[in-house]
Amino acid sequence: MNKVEICGVNTAKLPVLPNKKMKELLARTKQGDLSAREEMVQGNLRLVLSVIQRFNNRGELVDDLFQVGCIGLMKAIDNFDLSQNVKFSTYAVPMIIGEIRRYLRDNNPIRVSRSLRDTAYKALQARDSLANRYSKEPTISQIAEELQIPREDIVFALDAIQDPISLFEPIYNDGGDPIFVLDQISDDKNTDGDWIEGVSIKEGMTHLGERERLILTMRFYEGRTQMEVADEIGISQAQVSRLEKAALRHLRKYMAT
Repeated sequence: MNKVEICGVNTAKLPVLPNKKMKELLARTKQGDLSAREEMVQGNLRLVLSVIQRFNNRGELVDDLFQVGCIGLMKAIDNFDLSQNVKFSTYAVPMIIGEIRRYLRDNNPIRVSRSLRDTAYKALQARDSLANRYSKEPTISQIAEELQIPREDIVFALDAIQDPISLFEPIYNDGGDPIFVLDQISDDKNTDGDWIEGVSIKEGMTHLGERERLILTMRFYEGRTQMEVADEIGISQAQVSRLEKAALRHLRKYMAT
């Protein structure tokens, strides 16, 4: 990301400002010097780049996130208090993150009730305020205390505005078959083998190796996750995924004959 062009900006050539220079530019900015403000923005674009990387898996265009992050950066520059003994980056990062979160929240495709959304907005604003006040991310309990709202209501509201994630979102890939979110979910309703209703699977299982039979039994009869299976039989989750897929292929091939 630091060697590509984003929004027409060659990120490989972005400057880095020393702290002394930033303090000088911030002081001039407070006096209304627009050229100093512009230099301050240009000198902190790398900070925006580092922040937006944590939002790369949201399905948003990098250019859009970069522009929104720049808005947060400019707000941080305009509101930074030079009298406080705080590094500019410490103050700016929560501002940039907050701006991006607001953008993602406003573009959330899931409909959320107004009361829940209002509670979530208040919680996010309180989080930004507390983060700026104490220079660290606040806990849910601290946000609840700040707003005088029950902790459970805060958690429920924030969960309601989270972006959805696909069950087929890859979470790990070692060069072979990827592991998806779906592979991490256990299904207690699947313990009696309903997924093979109407098919004589037991005979097909006898044509598999012992370890493949064990993996399929634990996964589809006992409802275990791949991580649980991996811990049980002493191999990696990636190996469980590969063996499971291979066993299912063999099983389908046998049943098709």
